[in-house]
Amino acid sequence: MSSIKINIGNLLIAEPSSVYDQPFNRSIVLLTEYNEEGTVGFIINKPLDYSINDLIPTIIVEFSLFYGGPVSPDSIYFLHNVPEIISDGIEISPGIYWGGDFENTITEINNGTIKKENIRFFLGYSGWEMEQLEDEINSKYWIVIENHYKNEILSKEASDFWKEKIQELGGDYLLWANAPENPFWN
Repeated sequence: MSSIKINIGNLLIAEPSSVYDQPFNRSIVLLTEYNEEGTVGFIINKPLDYSINDLIPTIIVEFSLFYGGPVSPDSIYFLHNVPEIISDGIEISPGIYWGGDFENTITEINNGTIKKENIRFFLGYSGWEMEQLEDEINSKYWIVIENHYKNEILSKEASDFWKEKIQELGGDYLLWANAPENPFWN
């Protein structure tokens, strides 16, 4: 099904067959790095049951915290779309930046300058060694699509995002759109 080339800024949609791989079941990953050393991305549709201010009490505003992936699960990462406010971020695709000056970010969040639609925080990330992701795509584990949301992806509602993308694929995927997350619940 994947017909586009892997690039940073693309989205990986977990195939319905990934149901038994709990970290990636019904995941959508935004790719932030892709080179000869490997691939890095963040699961953008799996909010956790606590917020960033539960981990960093100096942040006084409640922003959601997302499960970014199984690698380095004790580290916090962030993506944003406000390079004019958060300096030193790495542009991963037009209008989307990875990281930046964290102390300034906290100050600007507390001042109300940075809104929830401007930033997304993650615990951990998703990573693949060189050629590992290509092997998984060839094994029908992932579908690669372009990110048509551009920098507005950070404000995309997470709860039904996977289902929405599966429905857009149509065909045999439509059967999976309304299936229970765990087929044993059926």
